[in-house]
Amino acid sequence: MEWLSTENLVAILTALLGIAASFAVVWYERRVPRRRRIGYRVQMDMPVGGDDRSGQGQADIRLGLFNDLPDMADATLVLLRIENDGAESVADTDYTSRDLHGLTAVFAGRVVRGVAVTVTQPDAEHLMEHFTASRGMRNSGNTIYLPRVPLNRGQHYKLLVLLTGGGVGSAVRVSGGIRDGAVAPNRSTTVDDKPPLFSQPSRLITVLLTVCVTVLASIIVVGDGTPQPIGCAAGNLTVNGSTAFAPVMREVSARYEADCAGATVTVDTRGSNEGLTKLAAAGSPAKGAPEMITIYDGAGPQANADLLSTRVGVSAFAVVVNNDLPMKNLTTDQVRRIFRGDFLNWSQLGGPDLPISLVSRDADSGTRDLFRRLVLGSEGEPAFTSYDCAHQIYPQDEGRVIRCERRSTGEVLARVASLPGAIGYSELRAALAVPGLHTVSLDGHSPSIESLGKMSYPFAAVEFAYTYGPPRAGSLTASFLTYLTRDIGQSVMREQGHLPCYTPEGFRRCEDQP
Repeated sequence: MEWLSTENLVAILTALLGIAASFAVVWYERRVPRRRRIGYRVQMDMPVGGDDRSGQGQADIRLGLFNDLPDMADATLVLLRIENDGAESVADTDYTSRDLHGLTAVFAGRVVRGVAVTVTQPDAEHLMEHFTASRGMRNSGNTIYLPRVPLNRGQHYKLLVLLTGGGVGSAVRVSGGIRDGAVAPNRSTTVDDKPPLFSQPSRLITVLLTVCVTVLASIIVVGDGTPQPIGCAAGNLTVNGSTAFAPVMREVSARYEADCAGATVTVDTRGSNEGLTKLAAAGSPAKGAPEMITIYDGAGPQANADLLSTRVGVSAFAVVVNNDLPMKNLTTDQVRRIFRGDFLNWSQLGGPDLPISLVSRDADSGTRDLFRRLVLGSEGEPAFTSYDCAHQIYPQDEGRVIRCERRSTGEVLARVASLPGAIGYSELRAALAVPGLHTVSLDGHSPSIESLGKMSYPFAAVEFAYTYGPPRAGSLTASFLTYLTRDIGQSVMREQGHLPCYTPEGFRRCEDQP
């Protein structure tokens, strides 16, 4: 089909007309009626402390006035924003109240104990002169009486209110009369966000109209071609590196091959460090960038400037012990001393009379690097002393802790599950699927998928995808990375217990990783 056809012109003109109509709706609603409007919204409603009314949580920590003043056990703080979000300015004569004050703010079920007024806009400092008792500013019980404050379009002021006697979430209502206007609540937004520019029905109509005509135009312009849902590329790609993240990569690779004809993705994971070594060796300025991606647990070494990283997702890891051991929690110091070799028998830690066997990863493992960095600190693991994890190799090793190494996450978990007295570490999701062992908490923080976004559990890290230089546009490497980080890969990561980086809850956790 020729692009400059009658059908295409009609479709494009229809789309432009629909967009113009959408803007006309907005303009009419905001400009023609020219109504005055005072809006308000609660930007913060929080307890002073933990707000734990069950009596089972931790006690609040309070200092200074919060500890000295009486009746502060159920204290809450509310930040209330009052703004002119209408089409016209509001003068002090536009308030219709018969009393001295102009508005009232009522906090249902609570008692006002203190009020602070703030004005954050540089051109609105003069508003502060209105908040005096002579102009109607006062509070009584659950009510604050606000003066007749003149507000230009877009101006606002805020009230920080200390309350007692009620819980978070109790109703907050601002009321009053405005000539040719109204006082109404706005939707809750983050601090200093702009209020909505037009009503919800108008927004809905505008969005639906714009989407419909745009989709119609797109369908006609594209014609009978059927684009693929992603930018597929053909060829052969190798994925290596982390064995902990290997299940995700195998599933994503299988789905990519099913969606993209002509693509073959081989997953060959033998450890994060070995993967980076292969990636660095496969590329060069002369040979260019290979079709290869290395997954590394945590940020990899920075020695090779040619290797570029992309944040993929967050994985939780765990310390695991054989089920013959009753331990459910260990302190970080105990784990460090165990892996330093200070203890030889679990009876020294209040456990059964069983020799301690350390089942570790080999030197190519990114998980081992993470365990050393996040749990052991500057201390490393003791020397390798056993092949089977149960017996010393040499007689002179008698009196030293038994320590063996395994090449993959699966091998570590299998040996810990089969050997009484064994302790090791692995990716959390893999550990939960293996019978014969259980995870232990660290300093009272249990390993869980939910802890990833909260950052309270220490043994968790971002998974990085490394490439040799920036992936070439249109290459299989570039296409697969997009598929992994922003497409089907996000669903796979969630299914397998990982937190994708490019999601609202995962973005901050991933950005905190250097």
